[in-house]
Amino acid sequence: MYHEIAEKLLQAIQAGDYQTKLPTEQELMKEYGVSRNTIRRAIDVVYQHGLLRRIQGSGYYINNVQLQGSMTINLSIGAGKSLAKRGPLTSKVVTFDRVQASEIPLAQTMKIHDDTELWRIIRLRYLNSVLYCLEEAYYLRDQIPFISTDALDDSIFDFIKETYDIDPESSDDFLSLTTLGPDKADLMNLATGTSLLTLAQINYTHNNVVFNFSQTVYSYPGLDFYFHSAHLSSN
Repeated sequence: MYHEIAEKLLQAIQAGDYQTKLPTEQELMKEYGVSRNTIRRAIDVVYQHGLLRRIQGSGYYINNVQLQGSMTINLSIGAGKSLAKRGPLTSKVVTFDRVQASEIPLAQTMKIHDDTELWRIIRLRYLNSVLYCLEEAYYLRDQIPFISTDALDDSIFDFIKETYDIDPESSDDFLSLTTLGPDKADLMNLATGTSLLTLAQINYTHNNVVFNFSQTVYSYPGLDFYFHSAHLSSN
């Protein structure tokens, strides 16, 4: 239950429904009809995503992570969700097929078993008609047996949530600088040798099972990436 409330709070913050601070715990308890403990656990999830600051005796305030004059991607909540205010991404599908993990170098890097069957989806994604990224994504067919072609033009994660009730519960994220080879450079209409920031990601279900891994090369001008970290206090 608290995860569902946390997701609703995240969506409300991203939509700008809460401009300055969250409602009080009492107000949220009344709105969602749950206990104080459930609300506190939900707020803790949102806090861990880097979207809140707690001021003792005053409540939880919205943490605006947007840098002036730039577009900031909050990787703590997912690289796609943080674009809500900027408009939806559109897609041009380059590849959609079924492959074995043994055929895919990225699968070897992610330590996926060779005999695993995968959906491979390669897309060029655009934000306001400007190339945003080249996305190479794989979905394990034992977890995701079917993907609609309609979903390829929109959010595949939304389709997976609606169809299989699977949400990425956690992820491993690896940022690196990639030098484009001829194939990727041609797809992105950029010069061979161009260096771009790349995010490799492994997504897990709530049972800690891998259902997706991907590599995304970002080309949109003025992007910033934000991480939130909480330091453990020492005794």
